[in-house]
Amino acid sequence: MTDVRVRFAPSPTGSLHIGGARTAVLNWLYARSTGGKFLLRVEDTDPERSRGELVDTILEDLAWLGMKSDEPIVYQSERLVHYRKIAETLIERGAAYRDYTTPEELQAMREKAQEQGEAAFRFRADRDKLRRGEFSGSGAHAIRFLALDEDVTFTDGVHGDIRFPGTEIDDFVLVRRDGSPTYHLSVVADDYAMGITDVIRGNDHISNTPKQWLIYRAMDWQPPCVAHVPLISGPDKKRLSKRHGAASVGDYRQKGYLPEALFNFIALLGWSPGKGDKEIFTRQELIDAFSISGIQKSSAVFDEAKLVWMNGEVLRNLPLTDFVASLRFYVTPPVEDDYLEKVAELLRPRLTLPSEIQEKGSYFFQEPDEWDAKGRKKHWSDSKLPTRLSQYITALESSEEFAAEALETQLRSLCESWDISAAKLIHPVRLALTGRTASPGLFEMMEVLGKSTCIRRLKRALSEL
Repeated sequence: MTDVRVRFAPSPTGSLHIGGARTAVLNWLYARSTGGKFLLRVEDTDPERSRGELVDTILEDLAWLGMKSDEPIVYQSERLVHYRKIAETLIERGAAYRDYTTPEELQAMREKAQEQGEAAFRFRADRDKLRRGEFSGSGAHAIRFLALDEDVTFTDGVHGDIRFPGTEIDDFVLVRRDGSPTYHLSVVADDYAMGITDVIRGNDHISNTPKQWLIYRAMDWQPPCVAHVPLISGPDKKRLSKRHGAASVGDYRQKGYLPEALFNFIALLGWSPGKGDKEIFTRQELIDAFSISGIQKSSAVFDEAKLVWMNGEVLRNLPLTDFVASLRFYVTPPVEDDYLEKVAELLRPRLTLPSEIQEKGSYFFQEPDEWDAKGRKKHWSDSKLPTRLSQYITALESSEEFAAEALETQLRSLCESWDISAAKLIHPVRLALTGRTASPGLFEMMEVLGKSTCIRRLKRALSEL
């Protein structure tokens, strides 16, 4: 059995978006599940659209998701001479020809086809002229594949047997007038040279497959197995785009999503591991369960709310050291590791993104700027509160042990002596310390904040009262 070799081939014309990342993930999982190789190829042959700085960004995003090429990366811009040689070979074999048709002449042909009501313009050179050598010229020219009327059939790993009528395939361009190769030529040349055995890509490439298969046939090369994956749609069932809030992998990195969560989420977009309702998997579990037969024929729906939930699940189950490390970038001002670790343990159940630590736990790192207005009205309106708060501060100042259990015993004893419920003091104190009406357990939070900080904030609140 031939060892599996798959590839992901991004074009550096934009950032790595979710659709591209999903293609990479499926190829990577297939390689790992079969003991094969995952390869990367940068398709940078379009000088007008390719941007060199994006190559590093794409590779960084892939590495962040845990995917690197098992062999040196192939750059198509370094293989232009090779593509030209393949095109010349096809000419020698009678499978391609030089086309001297000018852009103006092509445009006139398109307009004529439209006037005649043709569904689509397909360029076909006059076969008789080609045989007589009359279809020729000099100067700038393209190289076109000589399409025959033979049907093209192939078996797709997702969609089964597919047939394309040969009459619908035009004499497609292999090399443009400027000498640059087209996608059809370069992808076939490179997939063959790289020994690619399986191609997993989006449904939008199904219509490209017949033309590529003709090149394989003309070169007497064995084509790879193919599997075309349905595209991702937004909640409105339309093709996923930025209007749905979907962004590049880099954008999700900046928002604080974890690579493990995003990888897990992307892997399940249109693929089912057949594990019931289970949705959180380790990478090894995904590898062990992966098969092309599990790829669905229908479009996957991108649900960002589910991604947020999944990220929270993964985040909360990280080992504490990893959890703390994921938070550090978002903490302002910086704090000592042991303090951040204590804060992390308290906030862990409340976070879905590491970046939320500053929003949901800002009072651990800086004094509250203000106190919640509704909370003030509800919890600070009792006329006896200033006296009670003053006595509570005095009690705290004399405390020798500033630990959660002792703090709780102390507050409840005071409230009993005043013949009030503990809630009558807990809520006002929480508001004074955090500026908010909700937080982790008050006494655990006080222990982390420390004695001096708690007393300082309570005195400030008392002056406000």
